Amino acid sequence: MSSLNELIDTENNAELREELLERLAIVEHKIKFIDKVPVCFLDTLGQPHIGPLAIAELGGATVTMSVEEAVYVVFYEEGKQLNDLMRTAPVLLNEEWQAVKFSRVCLLSDDYHLDKPEEAVALVEDIAEMIHPGHFIFGHEGDKWIRFTV
Repeated sequence: MSSLNELIDTENNAELREELLERLAIVEHKIKFIDKVPVCFLDTLGQPHIGPLAIAELGGATVTMSVEEAVYVVFYEEGKQLNDLMRTAPVLLNEEWQAVKFSRVCLLSDDYHLDKPEEAVALVEDIAEMIHPGHFIFGHEGDKWIRFTV
């Protein structure tokens, strides 16, 4: 059982717990039929890091530390909101990165409380929607994450 499933099992509300397991199962099922996508998480200094690794993998990402091989670059740093990321991301972008060439740069706010099952599942959904557009539409774009067009 994944650590996310264990977290969901801590939810006292049985109805909510069932809903969260169902939402997670939908993403997991669809991901089985879609290629995993190389994603590089960058902080506000442009340094690669593993980001929310386990959750990103559930959302269909293969986390890489190489920005050059990443299909998507996601700016994410603990304690940083979208406004913080919007100030720093533009100066860190390199036009040679394939993610930049194909407008696959996203900003992900750190306002998820990953100790809460509902927010952890929402992050899985958001990462899936971010890196698999067209396959997932949860409607959170613009709230906790955005596509950054160059």
